[in-house]
Amino acid sequence: MKLALALSALALAAVSSAALAQRDPAYAAARAAGQIGEQADGYLGIVGEPTPALRALVNNINIQRKAAYARQAGNGATIEQFAFVSGCNLILQTQPGEKYQTPAGSWATRGAGAPTRDPRCV
Repeated sequence: MKLALALSALALAAVSSAALAQRDPAYAAARAAGQIGEQADGYLGIVGEPTPALRALVNNINIQRKAAYARQAGNGATIEQFAFVSGCNLILQTQPGEKYQTPAGSWATRGAGAPTRDPRCV
């Protein structure tokens, strides 16, 4: 339980700094258009048909995220565990109209209510 709470706090810090770095016009436009969305594993995914530009955008952001997760992971947590907790938080931070991946692996559009997240999310 303590590890989960510590991971959550660290993940929120990493997510906040990563989100600020990602808010470039291409990212914001793709997110608003529903072309990209948050995945449960803590990484960004392409919704629908991938284009070279979307692939490059998503790959660049995911490289930055993995580096941030690697810097923050520790105290008995793996990068994958830290990324998962970050994914829980990133999905929770989506805004109505934005895409996110459900626990079943399908893409959903965030409505006014809370998104459907993995039951392991704290």
